[in-house]
Amino acid sequence: MSTRIAFLKGHGTENDFVIVPDPENTIDLPPVSVTALCDRRAGIGGDGLLHVVRSAAHPEAVDMAAEAEWFMDYRNGDGSIAEMCGNGVRVFVRYLQRAGLVGEGDLAVATRAGVKTVHIAKEGDITVGMGKALLPEGDVTVSVGERSWPARNVNMGNPHAVAFVDDLAYAGNLYSPPHFSPAAAYPDGVNVEFVADRGPRHVALRVYERGSGETRSCGTGACAVAVATARRDGADPTVTGTPATYTVDVPGGTLVITERPDGEIEMTGPAVIVAEGEIDAEWLEDSVR
Repeated sequence: MSTRIAFLKGHGTENDFVIVPDPENTIDLPPVSVTALCDRRAGIGGDGLLHVVRSAAHPEAVDMAAEAEWFMDYRNGDGSIAEMCGNGVRVFVRYLQRAGLVGEGDLAVATRAGVKTVHIAKEGDITVGMGKALLPEGDVTVSVGERSWPARNVNMGNPHAVAFVDDLAYAGNLYSPPHFSPAAAYPDGVNVEFVADRGPRHVALRVYERGSGETRSCGTGACAVAVATARRDGADPTVTGTPATYTVDVPGGTLVITERPDGEIEMTGPAVIVAEGEIDAEWLEDSVR
């Protein structure tokens, strides 16, 4: 390991990430190191970490290398591995653009949830093709304190439970994971979205992200919310044949989600790189001891 490791810091609607460029996959990032880097007091601070690796250099992505040159090796803030992060993809691509590795227009990014198509617009926003939602059968309930709500089970490459509430304050402080049942619905944990209406095709959410706690935004969560809301509203594009577009307010900004009649979902929003610097490799090595 070199004595200094380059990093950047970025966010998408205030869902923030430590970015570690490592094209040839030479940097060891065990969970304890990721946790140290994402620590907001003793580290750099972030909801998660974006490990930027060429697909051909990573064993989990080599089979996708022909489709996508770059692999988003995403980790939650607690060091656990996640399948997908919608805000993270936008920030990942913004880094590639800043580094001169890609330009405006279309590109593909490999993730653990498959290859995602991305469009970098001239005006700055980034649109990510998030794939299709899966809607597992079965009733799910989410509880906070004495309140409980039915939730829609939506999988966006990672699991979500979407609960509609009259007031977002009902979600409580979200310091710990909301209770859900049955436990078998989410054997590996779940991201929980609490959703309130703001107007026609306009909702707001708060989210507890598995492995990170409450975050300022969750891209896959916003997509799951749009899908669940369209079904609630009788606007399922796969049934109506008409695209459904929802504005989704998150604590850190606004995302626009469109589901097409073929089930494909697109998410559009900002992505910003705010800082760059170097990590002391000795400090990072000490984090694993």
